[in-house]
Amino acid sequence: MEKDILLRMTDISKSFPGVKALDNVSLEVEAGTVHSLMGENGAGKSTLMKCLFGIYAKDSGHIYLEGKEVEFSSSREALDNGVAMVHQELNQALKRSVMDNIWLGRYPVKNGIVVDEKKMYDDTMAVFKELGVNVDPMRIMSTMPVSQRQMVEIAKTVSYNSKVIVFDEPTSSLTEEEVEHLFRIINMLRDRGIGIIYISHKMAEIKRISDTITVMRDGTHVVTKPASELEVADIIRYMVGRELTNQFPPKTNRIGPISLEVENLSGQYSLLRDVSFKAHEGEILGLAGLDGSGRTETLENIFGYASRKSGTIKLKGKICKNRNPRESKRNGFSLLTEERRATGIFAIENIRENTVISSLNKHLKMGLWLSEKSMKADTQWSIDAMRTKTPSQETKIRSLSGGNQQKVIIGRWLLTQPEVLLLDEPTRGIDVGAKYEIYQLILDLANRGKTVLVVSSEMPELLGICDRILVMSGGRLAGEVDASTTTQEEIMTLAARYV
Repeated sequence: MEKDILLRMTDISKSFPGVKALDNVSLEVEAGTVHSLMGENGAGKSTLMKCLFGIYAKDSGHIYLEGKEVEFSSSREALDNGVAMVHQELNQALKRSVMDNIWLGRYPVKNGIVVDEKKMYDDTMAVFKELGVNVDPMRIMSTMPVSQRQMVEIAKTVSYNSKVIVFDEPTSSLTEEEVEHLFRIINMLRDRGIGIIYISHKMAEIKRISDTITVMRDGTHVVTKPASELEVADIIRYMVGRELTNQFPPKTNRIGPISLEVENLSGQYSLLRDVSFKAHEGEILGLAGLDGSGRTETLENIFGYASRKSGTIKLKGKICKNRNPRESKRNGFSLLTEERRATGIFAIENIRENTVISSLNKHLKMGLWLSEKSMKADTQWSIDAMRTKTPSQETKIRSLSGGNQQKVIIGRWLLTQPEVLLLDEPTRGIDVGAKYEIYQLILDLANRGKTVLVVSSEMPELLGICDRILVMSGGRLAGEVDASTTTQEEIMTLAARYV
């Protein structure tokens, strides 16, 4: 039976200053299939898709859509021709409504001049009903959690009646229930004959949703096979070029005396209320829960990033007011935020500036100027420790892959030598090899007597690296479990307690 090739990309190459991001990469996507694209951070997956979508101009190669050669000069041109992309990093008009974001640039009008608000609302509701999305079209985007904004972006993509849809790490900010919902949508689109390109680092998802899998490494094509012919171990071997036998490093940290005490923590503008717990030196403490349960709000209130209504924070017996991030940093706290693009990176700055921005005081000479030599040394330590793929320290951080951006931010906070490290989704968008390295860094911190709090939507991750897990539900602490003896079922039962 002849294949119905919807999209064909042949010998695509793309270079940036100092690095060849793509080297003669080819990809074929059949109609009505899910074709997963895998590889380590910096392997070239997103670059290949941006060449397809008109964000980057390829240096060489050919792209065929339904047999016709195309070369899109903009994302709008790609959308108008039936190619859509749900980006890993959301780029939305946060002060506008949901329906404004969906129809931006193509508002329905009446009498040729006035925006037809009723039609826009009705059309939005029709798309939402089709996809089973329960969101108010009039709601302002900034008032919604990342997961709901992600679903809005997916709905926007579907509204273009696309032939090819690229999903770049679509589940990185979704709960398990929302992932199931997304998979139902993807299966529905596949059944309509749409070609799906799916990028993810989550092995279980890839095996479950894929018809075909392509693996890339260092900007080259490694292998394309039916998903049924590839086991997880095979995929990892193709991705990293070596065997990776253990997903998590062996636990070697020893729990010391109580270090952090949080009593009756409540948020001023969030549902967080009366959260109390203790964490020890050398302990890795996880925070689990459904989206909106208060996990992120707990870290943000501890760090002074969000306004606190009440509560006491003590570090080694000393009260820390932590009224703002600067004061919290002085008190020995650091926070890796969930959304790296919005609250993590300084996109227009280079790797060095992004790395040392939180530890500038240690690079001052005579209190008057910054030592370039000292900053270069610390930046190089971060690049080496995190195995960050970058041409140089002067490279703009926005040109790195999402996972490599994450490594830079983690390195930034490690350089502040915190007593308490607050990590919100630390491995979001990071490949399996780099995840292990980050887990090892977390364990090394614990071995040095530091206290680490980790929020993660990936249950196996919490079970694999944490000593204890606090389970949040409805803004309250629903329970505490021992990571070595608990089950995912027990955690989910607690997570639903106050919902």
